Amino acid sequence: MANVKKEGGSNAGGMVSGIIIVACVFVGYLIWEFLMGSSANFEGGDPEKGHPLNTLGMVYKGGFIVPILLGMLLMVVVFSIERYFVISKAAGKNKLDVFMRNVQGSIKGGQIDEAIAACDKQKGSVANAIKSALIKYQDVKKEGFNSEEASETIHKEIEEVTSLEMPMLEKNMTIISSLVSLGTLGGLLGTVSGMIKAFGALASAGTPDQAALATGISEALINTATGIATSVLAIIAYNFFTSKIDDLTYSIDEAGTTIVNTYRKFRGSLKQ
Repeated sequence: MANVKKEGGSNAGGMVSGIIIVACVFVGYLIWEFLMGSSANFEGGDPEKGHPLNTLGMVYKGGFIVPILLGMLLMVVVFSIERYFVISKAAGKNKLDVFMRNVQGSIKGGQIDEAIAACDKQKGSVANAIKSALIKYQDVKKEGFNSEEASETIHKEIEEVTSLEMPMLEKNMTIISSLVSLGTLGGLLGTVSGMIKAFGALASAGTPDQAALATGISEALINTATGIATSVLAIIAYNFFTSKIDDLTYSIDEAGTTIVNTYRKFRGSLKQ
């Protein structure tokens, strides 16, 4: 039943991500066509033949690849905002380091009920995983497992809970990482397209057509800049969120180790 629910949620999440991707490309096209291609941005009000009067007009001259690059840039922004809220929610209501310090203090002091209450108050993926491990700690304590059996049971519980929480944290990270390469490749495609247009202008006339040559070179440079900007932003976002996810995972593992050590100490005191 849980697998069916998880698979259904994954399919729904993939559909939402696909809709966001299409929407970003569509919005990028609207920006390129109606904002950058506005007649006010060109001499004589002609976007096709008029000389650009400002930066928006220059970007419009970048050609057909510009809407796609703008769409990818919007994807990085949208998915980064979405990941920020999801990962922030996973960390819980209060600062994670303060929560971890308080919970570990309670666990080491044997105040398990107080630690569970702190998890209920904190909420989020980290608190949920720690709470599950604490509940399992109480179960094995009642059943009287030895320290090694308890270690395996508690670690297994943490691994199971983490395996359920991690897909939610890592969702859409693949899209952001893909945009690192796609942004560069899209910019390169636009660069090649612009250079083809520039050299085509040289080949089609006995004397160089400076306007056509300048347009082609401008298209190449604009697409290069947009592609690089997309890749840079995607790299920063991916590394930032990966670091945040690693911190959450480390916090769960650290709490699990503390719980296991506390149980070993408890079992050791009974043998004395």
